[in-house]
Amino acid sequence: MKSCSGISLKTQELYVIVFATRYLDIFTNYISLYNTIMKLVFLGTSIGIVWYMRYHKVVKQTYNKDQDTFRHYFLVPPCFLLALLIHRAFTVTEVLWTFSLYLEAVAILPQLVLLQRSRNIDNLTGNYVFFLGYVLF
Repeated sequence: MKSCSGISLKTQELYVIVFATRYLDIFTNYISLYNTIMKLVFLGTSIGIVWYMRYHKVVKQTYNKDQDTFRHYFLVPPCFLLALLIHRAFTVTEVLWTFSLYLEAVAILPQLVLLQRSRNIDNLTGNYVFFLGYVLF
């Protein structure tokens, strides 16, 4: 499919930040080949989705920037501050991992606002949002 209609670029950008901060241990803590590959897949596909939505000549034309107006960068500082205050251990990787958890919990907000504004939810987008929210529980 060559359309991103109904998908929030801002939510996708937040997920790039989530995976980039969560998987920093890929360089310092080897668990298994599978684990390393899956971390790279999550990060790579997230970056790829953002790239397609921003720069692909066909896909970027289907992105509705006028309805995706949530100021998502306002979510990042409070999540980081919370991670500085409430964490398991005060190390760089642990604070960033905790930050990624807090940010993931609110990353769906731009998508929900976009769906509320567009009021046109197709089956695929509805399922996508359902499963984004489902993984939180």
